[in-house]
Amino acid sequence: MRPAVIPVTTNAASGRTTNRMIPSALMHAIFSVSGTEFKENGAGKYAIFSGMDEKRELMRHVLATVAYRAARALDGAPEGFANFDGAGRRPEQILAHMGDLFDWALSVAEGDQRWAPVPPRGWAEEKQRFFASLTALDAYLASDQPLNAPLERLLQGPVTDALTHVGQLAMMRRLAGSPTCGENFYVAEIAVGQVGAEQPAAVQPFK
Repeated sequence: MRPAVIPVTTNAASGRTTNRMIPSALMHAIFSVSGTEFKENGAGKYAIFSGMDEKRELMRHVLATVAYRAARALDGAPEGFANFDGAGRRPEQILAHMGDLFDWALSVAEGDQRWAPVPPRGWAEEKQRFFASLTALDAYLASDQPLNAPLERLLQGPVTDALTHVGQLAMMRRLAGSPTCGENFYVAEIAVGQVGAEQPAAVQPFK
């Protein structure tokens, strides 16, 4: 039997959550028209995730873009590039920091913010860790778990910070005598959920 009043946790576009008691009949009438997802989330409580799907999908595309660009900056790096010492921090240190950024971003999204930088543990391991951290954040955004921070803040903070560092790595490749191959990124095959180290070949590489 449907309860007359339902305890609901709303997750607004701002990323804040609010607990309310809302008439059941009203909720079901609204959702039958709007198509908004409305599900029981355990212990007799219900969750509404409204106004977030499009933002989450856009953020996931941004993460896929970071993965694609990072793969281009990392693929084909010569032996010893990890310790190139011609522009401040070494590439290995930058890559470790990028992994830290996405570990932090996930903790913020989960509502348990932690900044826990990890010392570099080797080029291959840091590459694996970076893409694993990126994948973990993407998986969280793909889930129906509540987002405990505004997506705009995640974008302007850790995500674009990481993209800046991708540019640094690409610049350092050129300084180290091993430039990456340029391409038309507008037509690149970047897709939501495609956040691993393996990325499609360039559609329109520059010659």
